[in-house]
Amino acid sequence: MKKWTSKGAVALGLTAVLAFTSACSQEEASGGGSETEKKTLVVGTDAAYAPFTYMDKGEIVGFDIDVVDAVMDEAGYEYEIKNMGWDGLFESTRQAQLDLAVCAITISGERQETFDFSSPYYQSTHMIMTKEETKVDSANDLKHMAVGVLNASTGQIAAEKIMGQNNPNLKKYESDAVSIMSMKNGAVQASVADNTVVTEYMKNNPNEKYNTLTDPETFGSEFYGLMFPKGSEVADDLDAALKTIIENGTYAEIYEKWIGSEPDTAALQKAAEQGAA
Repeated sequence: MKKWTSKGAVALGLTAVLAFTSACSQEEASGGGSETEKKTLVVGTDAAYAPFTYMDKGEIVGFDIDVVDAVMDEAGYEYEIKNMGWDGLFESTRQAQLDLAVCAITISGERQETFDFSSPYYQSTHMIMTKEETKVDSANDLKHMAVGVLNASTGQIAAEKIMGQNNPNLKKYESDAVSIMSMKNGAVQASVADNTVVTEYMKNNPNEKYNTLTDPETFGSEFYGLMFPKGSEVADDLDAALKTIIENGTYAEIYEKWIGSEPDTAALQKAAEQGAA
């Protein structure tokens, strides 16, 4: 077989290479043809809120962490988790020192004035927890009790609606775990926290006996969302990814792993349509 090595062929080959190189350079300059490398996002949490986010053998784990991991994988972002206190979580997000925060954070109208939120990813309500000998028939019984809550939480807001703001009998703690321990030790008579947190505590402490109460007439449903600084450039990307994992069944697998039941995704979608505030 003869080798085709004419000058014309070499010139044609060089022309084709130059044309291809020029086209690639133009695509790269215009941002087309290859995916722009995405920055590594910084995610803040307060890992003291089982089963949503907590420490296990030196690692931050939980329902919220698995949801974030699935969202990041779907959206194509690398990320790192920073563990910080509850109050610092909000301030760091407000100042855009974090790209987003996740820690069973309820979407509320007041918070939406300062932060951007994703669509809802979890439906919750508040639960009252007391010692076995302390009887509570309704949320209104809190008026006559010393009550522990997580500082700057919607649990605090819910208790204040019953007890009044600046009530000296309303004790504000840095975590729900401390609030529950204060109730256990007698510093307060009741603790108000999200129902899943209370249920998780009781599951992990089966030998301890407590009364619990949800009062749907007083404590309505709330919805958690990923929280972003105002004007976040990644909020839309991550919200789209969140909706995708809810629709494709990934979210349901995470929910069943951590919560132990099937999620009501229809309620989440309805809340998203209504604004969830």
